[in-house]
Amino acid sequence: VTSGQLRERGNALFQAGDHAAALAAYTRALSLCDAGPERAVLHRNRAACYLKLEDYAKAEADASKAIEADGRDMKALFRRSQALQKLGRLDQAVSDLQRCVSLEPKNKAFQEALRALGSSMHEKMKAMSCTDSKVEQMFQILLDPEEKDVDKKQKAAQNLIVLAREEAGAEKIFQSDGVRLLTQLLDTAKADLMLAALRTLVGLCSGHRSRTMAILVELGAPRLSAVLGVEHEQVSLAACNLLHVMFDSLKEGLQKDFRGKEDAVVLDSSKDLKLLIKHLLELLALEGASAHGRDNALNLLIKVVPRKSPKETNNSMSLWVIDQGLKKILEVGSTVCGTPGSLPVTENSRMSASVLLSKLYDDLKCDAERENFHHLCEDYVRSWFEGHELAGKLRAIQTVSCLLQGPSDAGNRVLELEGIMDSVLSLCASVSEAHQLVAVEALIHAADKAKRASFITANGVSLLKEIYKHSERDSIRIRALVGLCKLGSAGGTDFSMKQFAEGSTMKLAKQCRKWLCNEMIDAGTRRWAVEGLAYLTFDADVKEEFVEDKAAMQAMFHLAKSEDRSVLYAVASTLVNCTNSYDHEEPDPQMLELAKYAKQHIPEQHPKDKPDFVKRRVRKLLAAGVVSALACMVKSENPALTNSCRELISRVFLALVEEAEDRGGVVAQGGGKALIPLSLEGTEVGQTKAAQALAKITITSNPEMAFPGERIYEVVRPLVSLLHLQRTGLENFEGLMALTNLAGISERLRQKILKEKAVPMIEGYMFEEHELIRLAATECMCNMAMSKEVQELFLAEGSDRLKLMVLYSGEEDEKLRRAASGTLAMLTALHPPICKRIPQVTVHWLEILQALLLSPSVELQHRGAVVVMNMMAAEREVAEQLMASEMLEILSVLAKDKDKP
Repeated sequence: VTSGQLRERGNALFQAGDHAAALAAYTRALSLCDAGPERAVLHRNRAACYLKLEDYAKAEADASKAIEADGRDMKALFRRSQALQKLGRLDQAVSDLQRCVSLEPKNKAFQEALRALGSSMHEKMKAMSCTDSKVEQMFQILLDPEEKDVDKKQKAAQNLIVLAREEAGAEKIFQSDGVRLLTQLLDTAKADLMLAALRTLVGLCSGHRSRTMAILVELGAPRLSAVLGVEHEQVSLAACNLLHVMFDSLKEGLQKDFRGKEDAVVLDSSKDLKLLIKHLLELLALEGASAHGRDNALNLLIKVVPRKSPKETNNSMSLWVIDQGLKKILEVGSTVCGTPGSLPVTENSRMSASVLLSKLYDDLKCDAERENFHHLCEDYVRSWFEGHELAGKLRAIQTVSCLLQGPSDAGNRVLELEGIMDSVLSLCASVSEAHQLVAVEALIHAADKAKRASFITANGVSLLKEIYKHSERDSIRIRALVGLCKLGSAGGTDFSMKQFAEGSTMKLAKQCRKWLCNEMIDAGTRRWAVEGLAYLTFDADVKEEFVEDKAAMQAMFHLAKSEDRSVLYAVASTLVNCTNSYDHEEPDPQMLELAKYAKQHIPEQHPKDKPDFVKRRVRKLLAAGVVSALACMVKSENPALTNSCRELISRVFLALVEEAEDRGGVVAQGGGKALIPLSLEGTEVGQTKAAQALAKITITSNPEMAFPGERIYEVVRPLVSLLHLQRTGLENFEGLMALTNLAGISERLRQKILKEKAVPMIEGYMFEEHELIRLAATECMCNMAMSKEVQELFLAEGSDRLKLMVLYSGEEDEKLRRAASGTLAMLTALHPPICKRIPQVTVHWLEILQALLLSPSVELQHRGAVVVMNMMAAEREVAEQLMASEMLEILSVLAKDKDKP
């Protein structure tokens, strides 16, 4: 095919309104064409296609190439002016139109376009000057101490925030001395004005590095840090949001849209980043800062300091924070509430400090860096433990607890310091409730490691039992109980490894449920009852009793939705145990025999952990409202929702949607919506489990009902992730089935699947040995074939896609034949050039089509008849080949069949 023929074909397609196909023809013609004038015409034609397809940047680029070849090309000039107009570059569009008018003064279309563009520029100028006065007016209303009209002030604040969200509006506020005026609003110390100023500043800083740097200079890091530490919770949260946006802008630099303006200026923002972080670290140990301000500072440090992925090689920010601020973070972690001079903290503060320490420790790359971290922690604990009397020992033990909940390696190292473990055990017997609380919690966290657990079983169990039986305070008894639960469940799900006497775990669980349901006890104490159940529910008898106790389940779900987020992990662990959604590998029978022969221990499954029992437990959890609790847990913007916690929630969701009849209920209670964020961030295992749960829902529900509106497009990426080669065969199969359903809904969804690069993976699975996966891939391709881009792939040079479809239409597996012949029927109807290619791909094409028409299956006959009809209509040469065979006789017989209309 010559470039001239392709150009003619492109022209015909453009006239017929098929702009995407015309674009493909012109692009192919360009690859075959070397002549300058011919190339200029093709670029000009492509610009017309891009205008129709609303890709204005590419339209401008192609028109410019045509103009470079011929500066008097009016069509190219006119098309470029249209593209520039859509891109908002009106001055350049006017210049192109004026050139068109000077080349052809009598052309009415050019004159009219120039007049319209002139008036729209005038409108824009008017709007700009109007915006100027509006910005001024809004600040006047907000800063006027005499203005008493509250509604007027609220409206002005809202308008300012909305204006700042648009780039033009943000620039206008910035140019109109807006930052100084916003600073004045912040200094009023009135909550509503401070909120308006902070939210407007978010718009100014979003994605714009130079503006962010200028705002930081004007406001100063100390002022921002002070606003973060205020008592007013909403103001502190808004300041936290602003600082997060500033960090992102300073880190990422500019968004593509404005990069052109600023590339000339080389901006180094690392100093600004360190300055902000330094003030955040100082805020942690500042006595005057509010408790939630301290929490917000910790949350911010968690988000902005550690690397986002191990692929980033630079961990210098984490190292700098460890050197400058580790002791300040430990100040929060070591706070003992209620002691003189302690920092104001919330119930989430220590958990946030543990998460931050854990993230910093995980960000270290070598032993020397980890050794430095250990030394700093040990020095800090020693500084409190030695020479500070009892109060210092409490701070030291509280620090150990904080480290054991975070970077447990560091916690274990500190626990081995001389005198620490002895102090923990002796303080457990203290008469002071506060001292006992600190010591018992440390003992519980220390029992996580098997080595430690055996030491504590020898030394601490009798002590914990003593406290549990004789303490008069529920808060202490409940913690002692959790310590016993933890030690009692050291065998995990292994039925034969029982730590305690028969029935003891049941008694402990009963007491946990009793405390959990007692609303007279404070939430912080009831949280420990869930911690206890998280360990005890390894025992299947405990699981069975728990799901029978609806009040206990609902009390736990209520806690999961409460402000205290430190309970999330315990709730998720309990649910994973109840639904048996942890990983359990079937042992190799030969290895079992060897183990028996060598008298080795063999793990045993509890009879009540068999599938029927698990299915019943899942039903009971669903009836008690587990889905809404999980959805609420996922919404939490809290450090306690760690990646491992997300993974546990994903595991539970996958167990909940295992049975097809339960999926509708899960979706109705918000499960579908909650699964999307779980499938996009977290551990790889967690993301895969959530994606598989989404696939199960998509296969059996109507996707448009399960994921309404734009949400359906967010489901595509997780489903495509199930096609990766490292996933299991079942995950591949369910991913393909779900994508088949989505691809059958709309062209926009098919485009999204194409954009996620799923088509090559779908094609790969069409060669899979497993017949179900091969069938699912072929069915998926059948629905994808409704897209123009996919149809073009079947005509690509050197591709065997079409040959495979024709050969699959002659396979023995009826379902595979149905999918493949359905694809052929679709392709031949939507893209006639394919009809001509079918006889060229295999010599068996005629007998395959005849076999379809003679098949006992009406569905296969119907597909065969459609393919033959399309081929007869498409090309005379193909029609003659069909006529020369027995096709006419077969069709004549089928046409007379009254039973198959």
